[in-house]
Amino acid sequence: MEDEPLYETPNYLESVQSQLPALQLLVEMGWEYLTPEQCSKLRNGRLGTAVLDPILYDFIRGHGRYTFKGGEHVFTENAIANAVQALKSFRATGAIHQNEQVYDLLCLGTSVPQTVEGDTKSFSIAYIDWKHPEKNRYHCTAEFKVERVGLQKHYVADIVLFINGIPVVVIECKRSAYSDNKKQPVDLAIEQLLRYQKKNGIPQVFLYSQLLLALARDKAEYGTTGTPRKFWTVWREEGIDESIEELVKRPVPEASPILTGPFAAAAEGFLKLHSEGRKVYQQDRALYALCRPERLLRLIYRSIVFDNGIKKVARYQQFFAVEDILKRVRGGDPDEPRAGGVVWHTQGSGKSLTMVMLAKALVLSPDILTPKVVLVTDRIDLDDQICNTFRACGLEPEQANTGEHLAQLLMDDKAHVVTTLIHKFEAAAKNRNLKGATRDTFVLVDEGHRSNYSEHHARMKIALKGACFIAFTGTPLATRVIKNKDGTGRGRTVNPKKDTIEKFGPMFNPPYTIAQAVEDKAVTPLLYEARHVPQTVDQAPIDSWFDKLTLGLTKEQQADLKRKFSSEKQLNKAQQKVRMIAWDVSLHYAMTYQGTGMKGQLVSPDKETALRY
Repeated sequence: MEDEPLYETPNYLESVQSQLPALQLLVEMGWEYLTPEQCSKLRNGRLGTAVLDPILYDFIRGHGRYTFKGGEHVFTENAIANAVQALKSFRATGAIHQNEQVYDLLCLGTSVPQTVEGDTKSFSIAYIDWKHPEKNRYHCTAEFKVERVGLQKHYVADIVLFINGIPVVVIECKRSAYSDNKKQPVDLAIEQLLRYQKKNGIPQVFLYSQLLLALARDKAEYGTTGTPRKFWTVWREEGIDESIEELVKRPVPEASPILTGPFAAAAEGFLKLHSEGRKVYQQDRALYALCRPERLLRLIYRSIVFDNGIKKVARYQQFFAVEDILKRVRGGDPDEPRAGGVVWHTQGSGKSLTMVMLAKALVLSPDILTPKVVLVTDRIDLDDQICNTFRACGLEPEQANTGEHLAQLLMDDKAHVVTTLIHKFEAAAKNRNLKGATRDTFVLVDEGHRSNYSEHHARMKIALKGACFIAFTGTPLATRVIKNKDGTGRGRTVNPKKDTIEKFGPMFNPPYTIAQAVEDKAVTPLLYEARHVPQTVDQAPIDSWFDKLTLGLTKEQQADLKRKFSSEKQLNKAQQKVRMIAWDVSLHYAMTYQGTGMKGQLVSPDKETALRY
């Protein structure tokens, strides 16, 4: 085993098109490159381990401090060794619950006892400084060779990123196309990363991994540990190409360490392509958006949740919604309520998880001292769903059973997350002991377009006066502004009482539309097919029946009645038409779509007609 080379020479095209460009950009973004030889030395030649111990020890020695008896103290070597051992004590089996336990350690640190002047107390050692990104150490390596569990064989990860010696990002690189394989390069990269995570793979790396990337120059997708193939996705972000271009066009020194070792054979080809004018590719956008040190820290710390044992990382619309909300609520006059607004995210956006990530970010925010999050819905099933989602993600909410119970929860300083139905504010608002809310109270209203144009909304605002209100909706109602015929002037407003923005405040970030959800493959595209169902009308009996029914009416009254009941809306509710359409739809579906896995949707004018269908 010791005589085997420390790396395998990667495919030439993969090196030139994907791996070397990725390493170049990472180095320019502040990641220090470690050669395979340096990585092996830092692991003391033990290729079965994934953590670079000396770097982690140095970080804790240099930045680990605790305050006791009015003084600042450094941790003992024994305490540091215990902390490192706590992080490395997990037996790698590929089980996701181990990754969750490691994630908690990375975010919260570990507790170690220390003795000062005869007094012993426990203090927390942090593995990563989340508040001060500049204090951490960032390294990247290529051709990271790791011994497979239970086998005298190895897997070699293309690129691994380390924060303080801990492998947090694993990247697989492919060339832009393969003539001998029908699968897409990105699919091949994802398959490889999924294979690495298996029990007989290298799960010891994926104990610590938080972000996984599949790069193929023109395409890039990302996921997290345990993400099934169908949930890998792309990251979209506007306005970053100029910054990326400035980085990728910087000259690469011929003596750069990234051009040595496994890439020596591809160095000349890469330098030639680079000198001819380096373009910005999709993999550059993904790396820049996700792996800039400060951005990566925010993604890991605030935007990862474990949903009932399934690890999930934010999609771009979720991340930017939370970022925009935090930016707005932190601004303004500290003596005034925080500014709220509307999150317009359509179906497939993951609104419930966005609310979880927002609640997590608010609770973790150092400048929000006493955060309380109140989740408001208008249906029992939604209240249960959101409560269960929060509970599955490790945030234990208190569910209001009655209006009086809601009032008690709002007055309880310990209840950090509360879920309730909007109609329960009727009783809560009558409680004389309820004195409004602090500016650190955040009210997240689900389906903000639906039940917030009634007295329920007014009572909620009374009960939580002073709070910050944030509405989540896929279909916001808005006041329409009718322009004059020449396009000038303000015109007039229609339905001013039903305006979501008027109720809650301006929109957060650009909306996430159906078109974006379809493009991201988050929802199935909706296909509309117009069909004509012939109707037979026996006019003579209808006219005779109408004349008898309206015998005492004037001609004008008869004409008005005819107009009312001959409208399209009324005709669409007629039992004869419903019967004919129901027959046509069932026959068409059975002959065309049944058994294909596709679904159908039938929209009716009202509940009565829906029941008839």
